[in-house]
Amino acid sequence: MGIEVKNLVKTFDDKKIIEDISFKVDDGKILSIVGFSGSGKSTVLKLIAGLLEKDSGEIITTGGEVAMVFQYSALFDSLNVFDNISFALQERKELRNKYTKKELRKIVAEKLELVGLSGIEEKFPSELSGGMQKRVSFARAIVTEPKIILYDEPTAGLDPISSTLIEDYIVRLKNETHAASIVVTHQMSTIKRTSDSIVMLYNGKIVFEGTPDELCAENTEYTKQFVNAAIEGPMKMK
Repeated sequence: MGIEVKNLVKTFDDKKIIEDISFKVDDGKILSIVGFSGSGKSTVLKLIAGLLEKDSGEIITTGGEVAMVFQYSALFDSLNVFDNISFALQERKELRNKYTKKELRKIVAEKLELVGLSGIEEKFPSELSGGMQKRVSFARAIVTEPKIILYDEPTAGLDPISSTLIEDYIVRLKNETHAASIVVTHQMSTIKRTSDSIVMLYNGKIVFEGTPDELCAENTEYTKQFVNAAIEGPMKMK
């Protein structure tokens, strides 16, 4: 089933940040949530991940693990790559004694191989480039075999080549894990390279829903403004 959101509402200080939105993401598919800054994109991810409480509506998931990849990797600076990736397996109460050290080494090596970073277990985040840190955060996210993966602006702050690499790994992880994935982004390259479907938010409401080709066709005032990064249009920057 993946993820199904029905009539989701979230309010902060009497202001509706998310206003009655509904969408669905099937297993093995990627939905991109797009829109200008402040449109409510990251709030939707936090609601699905359980980091925020919804006011009303339903969030129905396949069950199992939900993994979130944060915008700026959020690695522990004092831990090496091995301990960063295996953190959940070593520290979560229900997993703490499940694996031997040898088994943990094997799991971490497998996840690093998936993101193209074999053999860096002993390095620290400060020794890695921004793109490498991002891929380590991907490996950490999938170490618990999640059924749902949420990405919050995964290419933010990266150069175009690193962004392309990250986009390729998002697609690869979708194919390897068959997880239902949501990518919050405003970058057209990420939208085109990773998305099966798209939801555009403005003022907490869905103003477009469709495919990357339909977005790029610019058949609505919203899609035309977004694709062309135009100041003039129905969406006003705050």
